Amino acid sequence: MNDSANEPEARPLNFVETAIQEDLAAGRFANVQTRFPPEPNGYLHIGHAKAICLNFGLAQRMGGKCNLRFDDTNPSKEETEYVDAIMDDVRWLGFQWDALYYASDYFEQLYDWAEKLIVDSKAYVCDLSPEQTREYRGTITEAGKPSPNRDRSPEENLELFRAMRAGKFPDGSKTLRAKIDMASPNLNLRDPVMYRISRAHHHRTGDAWCIYPMYDWAHGQSDSIEGISFSICTLEFENHRPLYDWFCKSLAIHHPRQIEFARLNMTYTVMSKRKLLQLVNEGHVSGWDDPRMPTICGLRRRGFTPESIRDFCDDIGVAKFISMIDTGRLENALRKHLNKVAPRRNAVLDPLKLTITNWPEGKVEMVDAVNNPEDASAGTRQIPFSGSLFIEQDDFQEEAPKKFFRLKKGGAVRLRYGYILDCHDVVKDDAGNVIEVLCTYDPETKSGADTSGRKVKGTIHWVSAPHAKEVEVRQYDRLFKVENPEKNDAGGSFLDHLNEDSLKTFMVKVEPSLAELKPEDRVQFERKGYFCVDKDSTPEKPVFNQIVGLRDSWAKEKAKG
Repeated sequence: MNDSANEPEARPLNFVETAIQEDLAAGRFANVQTRFPPEPNGYLHIGHAKAICLNFGLAQRMGGKCNLRFDDTNPSKEETEYVDAIMDDVRWLGFQWDALYYASDYFEQLYDWAEKLIVDSKAYVCDLSPEQTREYRGTITEAGKPSPNRDRSPEENLELFRAMRAGKFPDGSKTLRAKIDMASPNLNLRDPVMYRISRAHHHRTGDAWCIYPMYDWAHGQSDSIEGISFSICTLEFENHRPLYDWFCKSLAIHHPRQIEFARLNMTYTVMSKRKLLQLVNEGHVSGWDDPRMPTICGLRRRGFTPESIRDFCDDIGVAKFISMIDTGRLENALRKHLNKVAPRRNAVLDPLKLTITNWPEGKVEMVDAVNNPEDASAGTRQIPFSGSLFIEQDDFQEEAPKKFFRLKKGGAVRLRYGYILDCHDVVKDDAGNVIEVLCTYDPETKSGADTSGRKVKGTIHWVSAPHAKEVEVRQYDRLFKVENPEKNDAGGSFLDHLNEDSLKTFMVKVEPSLAELKPEDRVQFERKGYFCVDKDSTPEKPVFNQIVGLRDSWAKEKAKG
């Protein structure tokens, strides 16, 4: 019998994979060697997760290797804290680099190559200020003007460049520029800056250098040194590719192929590191790992799983065109995974007291509850059942419409894992609000051992009041009120669209076992959603973050509109 019909259909290749396979088949490269090259100037976000999954995933699927390389060429904005956080994020997502490098490892080689370009009359020292350099560069429609220093001799340029390295000139007073074409329609080829003078302390090299390479100069040459075959970049580097190619060809060194893909843009958030840093520094969020942030550490603290993020990145695919991805797709990937792996527990978010008037006084019965209906191997647990319970406020109505199948006065409902209850009365406060529901239970209706033959349409969850633990729940909404907070037709700032109700905190009643969980443990509160223990949690005061609801409530709201 041919079992091929039962095998999952192979995923079609994306355009990056197709290009790689064509190069391998043509013999341009012998193997797949990729790299993930973050700058350690902030925490990674979901957009970086896409790049991580792409670079490491390509290497895994095609029998290659992937390096982690920090492009640490801008010491004024870089910190060891970010280096450590990035490595932690990559590991948490489920990847391990084949080699760990830093662009600063190559500072000496980059410097030597810069001297070679000077000797070959392909680079020169320029005295223009940053403002003058921009002015001389020209515009999209007007050619640039050559620097007054463009025709210095190689000997003079070499002497000046060595003096720059020796610290003989003030910061910003000179640069080293590539000598390419000031009339090029591509502004990146109009004698781009390769080095600038900056006496900034570097987190790895200390004060050994006072000149630092620019990204466009360091990036391609670092790829070459590592033997990268495929340099996978986001689409904004497409116009930089001719410069990438020019440097490699001018130096006659190993020449990787740069391939660009569209970066990830998502609704109701921002992806700019600068703007994320602004949110942190101005106190709009509690930190880089605030559960409302799109950072990987924020998503992790919120309760997202690495599997769900990888599945999301695979689902959205790799494209050449820029688009806006609905945040709901990320949340749906999360629901799909958590539904399989998250144990179920009882929690009452808006408690209403329920008393079983015919329950034997002082009796406590342990009832079996399923841990995960999606996973039989997860087994069952025992939870206490007593005559005093908490149920959700919205699971009871004194006078309910005909199709209200939960508990109402004069009606019956089944308690999940428990008994069928009949409501015969209520207790109200002075304002007429129901503060207690009075019921009787039918002893013949215990779940799993029902001999009564009774049928009821509704089933609700509950927590035994004497055994309930009180925990803090932090409920999160979108950080921004509009789909694209960076779009401001009327001016203003992305901060104008912050959602002031993006975080709500309240106390809830839960079954006893929930107080024993550890940070990052995830559960489903039955009928309510998925929750995760926050790092702020203590045995004395457990704290849970709402990860995501059981259904996409935002999609429903948009449909109404």
